[in-house]
Amino acid sequence: MLWFFFCVAVLVLGYFVYGKIIEKIFVINPKRQTPAYSMNDGVDYMPMSKTKIWLIQLLNIAGTGPIFGPILGALYGPVAMLWIVLGCIFAGAVHDYFCGMLSIRNGGATMPNLAGKFLGRPVKVFINVMALILLLLVGVVFVASPAQLLGTITMDFVGASGAINVTNAEDLHQAVEASNLTVWGMDKATVISVWTLIIFCYYIVATLLPIDKIIGRIYPIFGALLLFMSVGMVYGLITAHLSAADPIEFFRTINADGQGLTWEKFTQNFQVKGDVPIWPLLFLTISCGALSGFHATQTPLMARCAQNEKEGRFIFYGAMITEGVIALVWCMVGLAFYENPQALQDAISAGSPSKVVYDSSLHFLGFIGGIFAVLGVVVLPITSGDTAFRAARLQLAEIFGLEQRSLVKRLYIAIPLFVLGFIVSKVDFSVLWRYFTWANQMTAMVMLWTAAAYLYRYNKFHWVCSIPAWFITTVCGTYLANNKIGFGLDYQLSVYIGFAITIVCIICFFTLIKPFAERDEDAYVTN
Repeated sequence: MLWFFFCVAVLVLGYFVYGKIIEKIFVINPKRQTPAYSMNDGVDYMPMSKTKIWLIQLLNIAGTGPIFGPILGALYGPVAMLWIVLGCIFAGAVHDYFCGMLSIRNGGATMPNLAGKFLGRPVKVFINVMALILLLLVGVVFVASPAQLLGTITMDFVGASGAINVTNAEDLHQAVEASNLTVWGMDKATVISVWTLIIFCYYIVATLLPIDKIIGRIYPIFGALLLFMSVGMVYGLITAHLSAADPIEFFRTINADGQGLTWEKFTQNFQVKGDVPIWPLLFLTISCGALSGFHATQTPLMARCAQNEKEGRFIFYGAMITEGVIALVWCMVGLAFYENPQALQDAISAGSPSKVVYDSSLHFLGFIGGIFAVLGVVVLPITSGDTAFRAARLQLAEIFGLEQRSLVKRLYIAIPLFVLGFIVSKVDFSVLWRYFTWANQMTAMVMLWTAAAYLYRYNKFHWVCSIPAWFITTVCGTYLANNKIGFGLDYQLSVYIGFAITIVCIICFFTLIKPFAERDEDAYVTN
């Protein structure tokens, strides 16, 4: 348990130390007017308090990624927590900060426009397509996972209300799963479909209405559920660990012989594991919570509401650090709740990571507490899915030059967008997740290269973005070459290809990107 609290402490320290360094490298200008005032339209551009923006930003970026990803990543052992901590501080939070601040400096511009400005028009075209695919996948993925959890909650509540005479939370859930229980004549699959429809309807409303009408008002309630979930699961882990009757031993997934977590056992996590090698799969499996390109599609939404540049570190860097803490909590659940990695894998295979979420929440917090914890998990994908479709609408509006003050103009984009999303939702979840993880990190790669180009052009210390960009480029290149959704090449060859792609990108970067000669950024008129 001390390892968990040590990782959390390092994340907090990263915010105060490395976050401050990043802020100094960027050079904020508190006197500069932000788009919230200069472009206020009462729909997407409007000033909001930094605390509310931070909460909305956290809920926007923290979908199922910082929960499902760390649970899957726990199959690799405690090394997964290292990636969460180091990735969050030196890559993810840096990525989010520069995306947010560059958007503020450029009139609330979306990430594709930023990429086009600093990397060139061909990159803008590429990332426009990539970001739209990612947003669509996120919207669809973040319908399926909460609908499944809400369907399970509904069935268990009906069972608990008298349909099934079992008092123990875990026995009740198992009894419901084994029964032919129905709700108003609907089986579980139909109940999940109804929840899917309800969530889609909410997404439509949240996508069309001004940001302060729905999102700005109900997110504080969602935030309370998120806080309960995070604190509740930590409490459950601690009390389970201290239990005299049946204590949970952390990291028992690799110390079944009772010898504890030795250095030799820890290094075993880095060894190739059949067709799921740690390089590059760990760095795609755990994205949200460490480094996520989806954040680049969401962050400009809040950049349009920030009142002052000095709020950027708290809003953008701080929200990412908080998401890292959530990821650590669920990684610990994956490491501690099951007897061994095979038991964790069996649970995931039986019902996706959502089964791990549901079963562990009921075990640690009982039926009522467990349900509230699961609801805290449910709000994360819902609050990311609604803004995913919103961001897609705004990005398409930029591409086609459609103003968004008029509801009719918003409907022109929203209706075909949701129709397409509904069609894609029929694809198998596991297939969607594989494409989502790759598209996610590809988007992060482009954003980091964009931030590096900005720093390099203005003669600032670009290495804080360049090095993470090189790293994730190698990861994405290796994955695309090796994975079945890519070219399916030999693993060793794929690793060489990944490094070769990175070297080519580095050469192009320093060859094609030219620094401005003593140019004053504040005097530069943006478009």
